[in-house]
Amino acid sequence: MVTMEVKKLKKKFPYIQKKLLVEFLKVQNNNKKFVYTHSRKSTIIREFVGYSFFVYNGKTFIKVLITDDMVGYKLGEFSPTRKRFSFKKQKNGTKN
Repeated sequence: MVTMEVKKLKKKFPYIQKKLLVEFLKVQNNNKKFVYTHSRKSTIIREFVGYSFFVYNGKTFIKVLITDDMVGYKLGEFSPTRKRFSFKKQKNGTKN
């Protein structure tokens, strides 16, 4: 019997949605500075630095300015999907 070993990739390549990459290349060629996208799962790469992405959070588009520190993270990490919740303080002596 002959056994074959499958070698694993040493480096995992970043996932970037094809539609996002096409839109980014269009923006780059037209000298614009922003891209609208629904792709929260796409990884930020070095070419995105200096551009603004409007990332959809389920309700609105949130502006994310890409900096050097963000490379390697996902776009969705910088556009929160939930509102902050806090209990309202009651006025003295009144009940609702």
